[in-house]
Amino acid sequence: MKPETLRLGVYSLGHFWVDFSCALLMFSLLSGRGEWALCVLLYNFCAFALQMPIGLMADHMGRTGRTAALGCVLAALAWPFAPLPLLSAVTAGLGNACFHVGGGVQILQDSREKSAALGIFVSPGAFGICFGALPGAQDAVPGWAAAGGLALFALLLALPERRREGSARPDAGGPEPAPGRRALAALGCCFLVVVLRSYLGMVFSFPWKTGGWALGAVCAVVLGKAAGGFFGDWLGMTRAAVLSLGLSAALFCLSASPAAGTAAVFLFNMTMPMTLWAAARLLPGGNGFAFGTLTFALFLGFLPVWLGWPPLLTGGAGYAAGSLCSLGLLALGLKWGRL
Repeated sequence: MKPETLRLGVYSLGHFWVDFSCALLMFSLLSGRGEWALCVLLYNFCAFALQMPIGLMADHMGRTGRTAALGCVLAALAWPFAPLPLLSAVTAGLGNACFHVGGGVQILQDSREKSAALGIFVSPGAFGICFGALPGAQDAVPGWAAAGGLALFALLLALPERRREGSARPDAGGPEPAPGRRALAALGCCFLVVVLRSYLGMVFSFPWKTGGWALGAVCAVVLGKAAGGFFGDWLGMTRAAVLSLGLSAALFCLSASPAAGTAAVFLFNMTMPMTLWAAARLLPGGNGFAFGTLTFALFLGFLPVWLGWPPLLTGGAGYAAGSLCSLGLLALGLKWGRL
């Protein structure tokens, strides 16, 4: 088995376990506390907004495995800090951020000009959050087991890095980046696409989203992110974006049907690896900063919901409008970036 394939498997499983453990901690031990709303804000800020400065440091240091391992250690330490909810939430969020930056940069380096591996890496997180937030999850996986699993992943990720020390970091490959202003404008388009995807993911509401169809919607998110990378590599990013987002807009108009709504969610989430791939190409040598820039966009998409603002886009027509807006922005960004 190729080292890149093995690393992809380990980091993808680690992504599931980190997100599962953080969600389990937040929803089993911290929810219901008087500081719950502030815990949610602090966790999301640390987990997503702080990936940008952490990514800058990772780009400078080049220690992807140790950055990811540090994330696992911090996420494990959040469990004994649970009696101090705010400290626990901050520690878990920082751990989540460090793991995602270290893992994301490593997968970007390994995958070079392809995006399929990115989709595989990012997709398990949605499963982790879903299962970690389920009622009774801590009875099935107690806190000590969650923290122990994180410690194991920390060892798996940190030890191989010692053998790779002194080797040159892989080159990102691919065409030359776009000129400065065009690259910045293209990155801005990708940033707005992620803000929209984050926001819509928070406000999606379907009358059929109960029971088996609720699990189906989560599977659609996971599989959509995984499939998006393969689809983009096979068809080309612009055509893949047009087809996936165009079809999702059409299906959102029919989303009163569970099958159509689930398919729309699947297609809509295909853009996750596409935007990550594009951002990394626009910022050669700055994979960590590229990754962190887009996760900061995720945080901005979360804020209106946390603040309790009424949804701007509702119902099938509103979701379709958001999908078409994402299509326009992503197509424009890919064009300006010459990707």
